[in-house]
Amino acid sequence: LAGSRADVNPDEVASVIWKYFTELGSNAKDTVDQLHQTEISKQLNTLLKSNLQTVSAYAEELQERLVPFATELQARLAEDSQRMKEQMQRELRELQAKLAPYADEVHQQISTNIRQLQAKMSPYAEELRSQVDRSAGELQRALESYTAELQERLQDKAESVQASLSPYADRLQQQIDGGVESLKERLSPMADELKAQVEQSVAELRRGLRPYAQEVQDGLNRQLESLTLQMERAAEELRARLATSSEELRAQLSPLARELREAASGDAEGLRQRLAPLAQQLDQRVGQTLEAFRQQAAPFGETFGKQLVQRLEEMRGKLDSGAAGVEDHLELLEKEVREKVAAFLSTVPPPEN
Repeated sequence: LAGSRADVNPDEVASVIWKYFTELGSNAKDTVDQLHQTEISKQLNTLLKSNLQTVSAYAEELQERLVPFATELQARLAEDSQRMKEQMQRELRELQAKLAPYADEVHQQISTNIRQLQAKMSPYAEELRSQVDRSAGELQRALESYTAELQERLQDKAESVQASLSPYADRLQQQIDGGVESLKERLSPMADELKAQVEQSVAELRRGLRPYAQEVQDGLNRQLESLTLQMERAAEELRARLATSSEELRAQLSPLARELREAASGDAEGLRQRLAPLAQQLDQRVGQTLEAFRQQAAPFGETFGKQLVQRLEEMRGKLDSGAAGVEDHLELLEKEVREKVAAFLSTVPPPEN
């Protein structure tokens, strides 16, 4: 029981609060705000029940404290958002004024940073493409062996084929699951490596700009922190896209095993008639599915690199104009929300043994 508090993930709680703030916006009417708070309470209650089923007394205590905290925090978000937006806009104007005499040097520094980032991202994009191709190729070769085996079994007696189809379908599903999990294990670490490159790139940019912004370091640091969060979000989106594509691949290949089971469930006499077309199509369907996966997932690295370059170019534009984007402050606000939720949960006493 002492460890049960760890079962309540602060990020999950913060995501509930942040979701309704960003979806409804800060201009919701009173009636919508009331619905908003009711829905937050419902979502948090569901989250607590699913994570704390075995410690109901603690769950009730946590719920009594967490729901009012969360609804109050959410209600303040519009005000906090406006405060942070105005602060960042003010600091950016000051930063632009201080950097104006060094505009050429600042431009050169950011341009150099962009070129360096492009040079660093290119090998990762190629490696990601290579890993996608390699993993898809390995899975295709493994599944082709099952297709060949199925073709051979069609020559056996119908009763023998029917008896072996269900175990065969199970092994085919296991091969699909294993191939997809291997694919995810290979691709996921690349997002961590890209995240590290993001941090290094922003650190280099900070060092390059620091001599020109001695009197406005806080403003520069806040702008670069926002930039870092935007880039890290892009890295997490890359990780999510790779995971989603892998699961979609599993979902598209798994029906092959299910169709084999269904073919085995009928009478033995018509088995070959049901099975022969499926056996002939198996290679083609596997190939088409894996090729579609390659086409979808292989360019993710290039897309990610372009996103990062775009963020740096936007930063250069902001330093030129002194004008922040409409949502530039939201990454910092979300980070603040997550920190407040984590701090609150750390103050809730653990349940007694």
